[in-house]
Amino acid sequence: MPFFVFENSERTIIMVVSKSLSEYLNTIYVLSLHNTSVRTTDISKKLGISKPSVNRAVNSLKQAGLVSHRPYEDITLTDEGLSYSKEVYSRHENVKAFLLNVLHINPQDAEKEACIMEHGLSQNTIDKMISFMER
Repeated sequence: MPFFVFENSERTIIMVVSKSLSEYLNTIYVLSLHNTSVRTTDISKKLGISKPSVNRAVNSLKQAGLVSHRPYEDITLTDEGLSYSKEVYSRHENVKAFLLNVLHINPQDAEKEACIMEHGLSQNTIDKMISFMER
C-alpha cells in the first residue's frame, strides 16, 4: 500500500493511503488544476462513482487531515493532502510518459496502465524510469 512521508521542522508523519483514497486525492488535485472549486459532484462525474461513495471517501480523507470540506461547500486539499497529491500525480505522469515514449503504448492504454502501475512501483524504479527517459 502506498505511503506518504510528510516532514516539517516540527514533526514527521508517515501515512498509509489506500489505492482508492489515493485516486480520490489525485482526482481532487487534477480537478483543482483546472477549476477554481472542486465539489462532490465534480469528483462523482470524473470517476463515474455515486455521490454517497464520494462523500464517504471525502470524509475519510478529512479524518486523515488530507482535505478540508464542509457539507455543500468546496473540497480543498490541506498542505499534507497537496503534498501527497503532487507526489502521486508526478508518479503517474512519469509512468505514463515511460509507457508512451519508451514502450510506445497508445495513449488510452498508457493512461489506464499508469493508474495501475503508479501504486505498485517503488520510488527507485520510478527514478530509474526517469533516468532512462533522460538519456
